[in-house]
Amino acid sequence: MATMLPGRLLDALNRFNAAHPWDHNAHYHPWLLRQLPRRFGRALDVGCGSGDLVRALAGRAGAVHGVDADAGILRRARELTPDSDHVTYTLADAAQGLPTGPYDVITCVAVLHHLPFADTLTRVREELAPRGTVVVVGCARAASAVDHVLGLVAIPLNAATGWVKNRGRSGVRPVSMSARVHDPEMNFAEIAAEARRILPGARVRRRLFWRYTLVWRAPGRA
Repeated sequence: MATMLPGRLLDALNRFNAAHPWDHNAHYHPWLLRQLPRRFGRALDVGCGSGDLVRALAGRAGAVHGVDADAGILRRARELTPDSDHVTYTLADAAQGLPTGPYDVITCVAVLHHLPFADTLTRVREELAPRGTVVVVGCARAASAVDHVLGLVAIPLNAATGWVKNRGRSGVRPVSMSARVHDPEMNFAEIAAEARRILPGARVRRRLFWRYTLVWRAPGRA
């Protein structure tokens, strides 16, 4: 579908996007925070990277735990995070390496496609406190006509947004974009079906900039 754009225009947009990079995941952080209570107890950010979301969660949480499998990016997260007794970072692999909960909030941004999807969501469910909230911003493989149309729309919008965020200047890639990249294997329909099987009632939506979102609130104890 992307070939519906004239080749020269597509090349120009791609060059512009490369020259004006911005963090698509951080773009969704304000939306993510709106899905959460104003105050909560313990939070876990799975695949925390350079810690941008951990630091945002710290303003609301009693304690925040960031977990990542990349030792280098975790060192950078610690450097960027002010000393605090309620923010910690751990080097661990998901899903089996996740620290034990329960957590009132668990977040996962652009990392599920690097992990065993079902195993990770199952472990997240197990570590979530009753009435806790899971929020995922993820990446899906384009497969349907809707996916391709959203991707087509996102190309020029990505360029325009990158220009605004960089005030028209060529930008340097944010630290949060320095992690390894892996193309998603599951498409949106597969993700939605599996997520709703593991997290009954999960709200899964397609989003712009090649993303989807998932929100699930755990039931209370019987």
